[in-house]
Amino acid sequence: MGHLARRPQFFHLPSRTEEARQAERDQRDRLNLSRRLRVARRGAMILLWTLPSMLAQGVCLLLPGRPKVAFARLYWAVFTRLLGLQVRVVGQLAAHDGGRPVIYVSNHSSWVDIPVVGGVLDGCFVAKGDVAGWPVIGTIARLGRTVFVSRQRVTTGRERDEMRQVLDKGDRLILFPEGTSSDGSRVLPFRSSFFSVAEAKSTADLSRLPLIQPVSVVYDRLDGLPTGRASRPVFAWYGDMDIASHFGRLGQHVGLRATVLLHTPLDPIRFRDRKALSQAVWQTVADGASTLRQNRPAKPLESAEAVEVDVAGGEAVFA
Repeated sequence: MGHLARRPQFFHLPSRTEEARQAERDQRDRLNLSRRLRVARRGAMILLWTLPSMLAQGVCLLLPGRPKVAFARLYWAVFTRLLGLQVRVVGQLAAHDGGRPVIYVSNHSSWVDIPVVGGVLDGCFVAKGDVAGWPVIGTIARLGRTVFVSRQRVTTGRERDEMRQVLDKGDRLILFPEGTSSDGSRVLPFRSSFFSVAEAKSTADLSRLPLIQPVSVVYDRLDGLPTGRASRPVFAWYGDMDIASHFGRLGQHVGLRATVLLHTPLDPIRFRDRKALSQAVWQTVADGASTLRQNRPAKPLESAEAVEVDVAGGEAVFA
């Protein structure tokens, strides 16, 4: 019976749980390496595209006609492709209505808005004056004929006249009247001062008033899946974020998509003042962005009358 009383011998073997954990760690390390390499590759490709493009745009600025407009649009379109971002466009660009100029007005949640709308819209950006002093970015902005504004009341009249001069030359403008970027979950109220360029000083100026085309921009795909409240901030650039670190986080991902919704242009003549116009444009942009954030089928607003009846308030629209 002695042998029956012996205690069984146990041998230590790696558990399946430990093996699975090690496999998960190895897979995570490979994934992180793959993401870092993706960021480096995209950054290098964008840099290699940007440097010769700056020279090409400089040459285009010396040429008459629209080469400078066409190449700027091409540059941003290629930029988004190199970033791995697909851009979907819903709607049509405003047609030339009797020679009247056009101002595109869009919501703003990220620096990525610049290449996204720049590759779709044929216009000059209006940016805060600080951008002019940013390394590289300031040079790119000047080559793109960006109009810099200080957003101070004492300079509003002069800057309005500068924007009108750009429109009188046959160019179009791209405005972000929120005045800053947001977290992408809402459209902030528009500052009416941005719409001073659409005010008529006299009845003789009515024929020169620009049409206003509202534009809604939403980032609706991340890693090939619809974005929601939890994933949408990956695209957002706001507060004290720096572009380099944000690029590093965004550039890791695949399956990125932005949707640009082009609404029916509004005629400033239909509105009593620039505040009413600002609210109406905001309402259109906010409603379109809200629809896109909910991943519902969206279409351009078909008539100005649909938004003129709801110009009060201006509260941020969430979805």
